[in-house]
Amino acid sequence: MSTAVAPVRSLRPGQVLADLIPSGRTRDIALVVGGAALTGLAAQISVPVPGSPVPVSGQTFAALLVGTAFGARRGFLALGLYAVAGMAGVPWFAEGASGFAMPTFGYILGMLLAATVVGALARRGADRSVARTAGAMVLGSAIIYAVGVPYLALATGMPFAKAVALGLTPFLIGDALKAALAMGLLPATWKLVGRRG
Repeated sequence: MSTAVAPVRSLRPGQVLADLIPSGRTRDIALVVGGAALTGLAAQISVPVPGSPVPVSGQTFAALLVGTAFGARRGFLALGLYAVAGMAGVPWFAEGASGFAMPTFGYILGMLLAATVVGALARRGADRSVARTAGAMVLGSAIIYAVGVPYLALATGMPFAKAVALGLTPFLIGDALKAALAMGLLPATWKLVGRRG
């Protein structure tokens, strides 16, 4: 008499965490909608920064987490849905904002690109160790700022140096804390899944 138990899906190179959920179109749709909703909810954790049009919010962390856990394609679709729904009037950007005529919209476009890049890196194992996760999070944050800060300068007419001072510098410590959280969370999740496998 056999007492074998059905195995947990095997861990393979090229997988992201979302691939461990049984596959299907329904899964992918649920992940995309859930990723957009998670980003919208995280954006509501928002604290204004005195003198800056850019608040500290949880949406950047959520965007990078969604991209890393879902992979490039689903990460892109989730953040694309988040952006399009927000432009259409869903009030789920930071501070309950919506639309695209705001000086911080460049950060949302940057998050879309960053989620795609960190998702592609996760497929190459960038989320399986602390050091590689740190690198992916730093690169993702840099992409968000590389789009968001110039957009902020153009949208407000402020000099680029002032846009850096108001739209990047005040957020570096918070980004370091978010990266540290991801550095602990993602590799630990893979380790836990590996033990079950």
